[in-house]
Amino acid sequence: MLNSQRVSHYAARLALILAFAVTFVLCAPVLADTPDETFKALGLAKTASPKELYDALTKRYYDESQGAGKGSFSKYWEPIPISKYLNPHDFYKPPQTIDVDAQRAQCVECHSQVTPGWTHSWKGSVHGNLDAIRNLPDSDVRAYKKAMITEVENNLRSMGTLKNGEPLKEVGCIDCHMGVGKDHGQHKTELRMPDAAACGQCHVQQFAERESERDTFTWPQDQWKPGHPSHALSMKANVENAVWAAMEQREVAEGCTFCHTPQTTCNSCHTRHEFSAVQARKPQACAICHNGVDHNEFEGYMLSKHGTIYQTRGDTWDWNVRLADAMEKGNMNAPTCAFCHMEYQGKFTHNMVRKSRWAFVPMPKIAENLNHPWFTQRKESWVSTCSNCHSDRFARAYLDGMDKGIVSGLDITEKARSVLVKLYNDKLLPGQTTNRPAPPPPEKDDAGGFFQLFWQKGNNPSAIEYVFADMWEHHQIKHYKGLAHMNPGGYTYTEGWSQLIGAAAKINDEDTKLREAAEIRAELKRIAGQKRGDLDLDSPSRRAFAGGLGLLAVLAGAGLLMRRDRKGG
Repeated sequence: MLNSQRVSHYAARLALILAFAVTFVLCAPVLADTPDETFKALGLAKTASPKELYDALTKRYYDESQGAGKGSFSKYWEPIPISKYLNPHDFYKPPQTIDVDAQRAQCVECHSQVTPGWTHSWKGSVHGNLDAIRNLPDSDVRAYKKAMITEVENNLRSMGTLKNGEPLKEVGCIDCHMGVGKDHGQHKTELRMPDAAACGQCHVQQFAERESERDTFTWPQDQWKPGHPSHALSMKANVENAVWAAMEQREVAEGCTFCHTPQTTCNSCHTRHEFSAVQARKPQACAICHNGVDHNEFEGYMLSKHGTIYQTRGDTWDWNVRLADAMEKGNMNAPTCAFCHMEYQGKFTHNMVRKSRWAFVPMPKIAENLNHPWFTQRKESWVSTCSNCHSDRFARAYLDGMDKGIVSGLDITEKARSVLVKLYNDKLLPGQTTNRPAPPPPEKDDAGGFFQLFWQKGNNPSAIEYVFADMWEHHQIKHYKGLAHMNPGGYTYTEGWSQLIGAAAKINDEDTKLREAAEIRAELKRIAGQKRGDLDLDSPSRRAFAGGLGLLAVLAGAGLLMRRDRKGG
């Protein structure tokens, strides 16, 4: 009896200690996966509270000198109606047709009639029923979300939005669209379209991880500006693009913006109003933007062995299991986009670029520096990721081959570039001296530049320049992406290498024609300047020119004879 009492006593003490430990962990500062570089960039200690971290993040997030706003080309363009949804902080204005002091409950009541799709999605979300998560047994694979709710509550307590000991009852329309914890608000003046910072008020950790892409992506040879290319500065990359700002066809230009919204909102990946983690983990969520000629990651993945397994076996995987446990507990036996790109040294994070090496497009300054420690360390991180399924030797064999294949594609592209640039410098492109309008400001003329895929006037671009722009921006990237995603047809024959060969052939053919034509024109000018003397036929081009003159003379003579015969008749 005494022993049983002691056991009960010790069990009670152990339970108390464990409860304290769990409470301590859940109330600890938000720092688990936020990189040291971010705390340093923000001037914070790693012991910073959620409020301190959030305040520092949002101060930078809204700082125009660090990527917010319309950018340095702002005077060249204006938003159109759809822009308010793509960059809500800068452009969204509440509709003036509804003048009401909206109460918390009224939002759902009204929108169940006006926009039932929204409310249906919200009701099926975690936001719509937090207690459904709280009441899950610990054996349920979704039970990990209980800790996430507690983390959110602690974040809000740190910010003074939630009282100590008070649970978060729900996440309703008004919390996201007017302010967390509000009971009512003026529809005409207080309604907002949530941006990433609005989501970050509750999800501080995830917001900090995403924002850390700015701090962990610093190229050693300045191949790109710090933080580029990344989701965290995707809108900045859009508005700082000269041809995007120059385009008069704003509806077409906003086609770019639709895929550059991860900086400004979270619903690029977590679709409103369900914000489903299950959906965001599936490759189709990434496919919205990562498809097509300039970044065909989705096609490359789906036509790889990884994608084949996903398409044939993915319906047997448990998508409710958190990503970190997907293979062990979720029956996943092939990686998805999220698994490969969110994993870093055994942890899963919203920082997607900590392993990036080739980035968006291959360039010589990357190819020439692959042995630099910055690149080799990132390659080792990829070996670690691949080793979740493959042997270390297989991973290294493929990654080495991938690098060499990308360098081969880059080499043929750069040779074609040198041909085109020389034609441009020699002023031999069609119409270059007679019919080559300058592109609209702030864009500047260039040989085979990016703008030539989206703007045309007169002989700018010339056909050969469009071929080259298509070559480096599309075929070269397809070649690289096919290699990176293990789709052999996507880099050897169907796409990639074969198309690079075709583009190079067209460019070299055109170079030959343009230079021969220039030589003939020069010969004609030389002949016209001679007062006497025979033609110098010491080169094939000059002999061809002479033959052409002879043919023209024959044709001219025939024409004169026909005119004389008609007159005589």
